[in-house]
Amino acid sequence: MPWTKKEYPPSLKNFMGPVRNKAIEIANALLDEGYDEDRAIPIATAKAEEWGKNRNKKIRKDKAP
Repeated sequence: MPWTKKEYPPSLKNFMGPVRNKAIEIANALLDEGYDEDRAIPIATAKAEEWGKNRNKKIRKDKAP
């Protein structure tokens, strides 16, 4: 199931918008390549965090666990 900015995996809820959007973009690309959701989400999360850090973006919301 492709994700959108309004409908995405619960594991992305504590990310800041730009990082979450990048994770969604990456996860959807991985799904298109044939990855399972269970594998696409953690890969996309890690890559989006790396993307954010490389651009000095805030990764998580202030009150995120």
